[in-house]
Amino acid sequence: MSIITADHSPAAPSPVEAALAGLPRVVDLLAARAEEHDRDATFPYQGIEAVHDAGLLTLTVDRRYGGPGGTLADTVQVLAQLGRGDASVAVVTAFTLLQHAEQARTANWPTAGYRRLLTESRRGPALVNTLHAEPGGRSGEPPATLARWDGTGWRLTGRKTYCTGAEALAWMAVTARTDEPEPRSGTFLVRGESEGLEVDPTWDQLGLRASASHDVVLDEVRVPAELALGLNPPKGGGGKGASGAAARPGSATAPAAGAVPAAELARAWHDLALSAVAVGVARSAQDWLVRFLHQRTPANLTEPLGSLPRYRGALGEIEAQLIGAEELVHGLAPRVDRAEPDAVARTGPAHLLATRAAIAAVQQAVSLTGNPGLSRRHPLERYLRDVLSSRVHLASDEAVLEAAGRAALERGTRP
Repeated sequence: MSIITADHSPAAPSPVEAALAGLPRVVDLLAARAEEHDRDATFPYQGIEAVHDAGLLTLTVDRRYGGPGGTLADTVQVLAQLGRGDASVAVVTAFTLLQHAEQARTANWPTAGYRRLLTESRRGPALVNTLHAEPGGRSGEPPATLARWDGTGWRLTGRKTYCTGAEALAWMAVTARTDEPEPRSGTFLVRGESEGLEVDPTWDQLGLRASASHDVVLDEVRVPAELALGLNPPKGGGGKGASGAAARPGSATAPAAGAVPAAELARAWHDLALSAVAVGVARSAQDWLVRFLHQRTPANLTEPLGSLPRYRGALGEIEAQLIGAEELVHGLAPRVDRAEPDAVARTGPAHLLATRAAIAAVQQAVSLTGNPGLSRRHPLERYLRDVLSSRVHLASDEAVLEAAGRAALERGTRP
């Protein structure tokens, strides 16, 4: 909605409003080629370019860097719509938006490195992602990827897996541990075109097939000392190549008194951003189902399936599930933007519930349509595969529910 000034002329839209205004066109462009990229498992470069050209790929760049300063509420709105067009593009976009949002909160990237990223972003899409998963790795364990000091910088060797957007990443934030007698863990900023870096095309999954979530192999990849983040000095003194990020005001390791820790805010952004993508996919499935129910008239009926109470009731169940998921995600997002501790603590269960609702909605749509819903001639089976694959971005049900139960028990012991 335009703001009217005293002279009755409409005020210019904000950068966020301008980006959001281009969403419908971008979604249509993504939807037009989603089936092709899914079938061939090819990366949707044109789709990413469309997202970039609309100003959506840099939506969360902070205003102090000249960006729009998009919030989590803006982000979930964008990702829910992109998920309607192409889930793979939405997921790739999500991880870049999360990186810029993290920089806005913590300024963890060195100034020169981040300026370089922004310069590249003005020229074209500059995708970024954190690479932390490793073959056989377990949550909470130090990374197996090793960083060796060569006298002037670091040399990284290891393999990362499930690296969303791998073949198109401009920058990779790689978690690794040093090979020192007292190992330290940190994040190393690696250029996607670095010598010694190779993308191994391992991604051949049921859904999100165009996301290029391949393995990345690093063989003595050099990283300048200033691009090593979060390497705290060993006990007893300064360490070679330490980034100093831990001592930087406002960094994730030095939160202000009473503030929500930056790591928890990062997790909350992740939870709601990926929830929005799943719900967007489910909305597309519902849209297709509605058209099907309007058009499908079996031989034994004189009116479309949508005229039957049974189908209307089932469609109503899908609608109720998606309304609940949307209210949860879009309701929590502005509260996380305000750093409300209770809202931040609820995003894990919200991610679980929203993903469950999205999956259930698409499964019910498939059940209602029978053979047509499972035919490769229609997009519903792709929506099913994509929404099922959204679970890869969700912590295990057991971990989420155990944490929620523990929090409930702690509340019960308070006076």
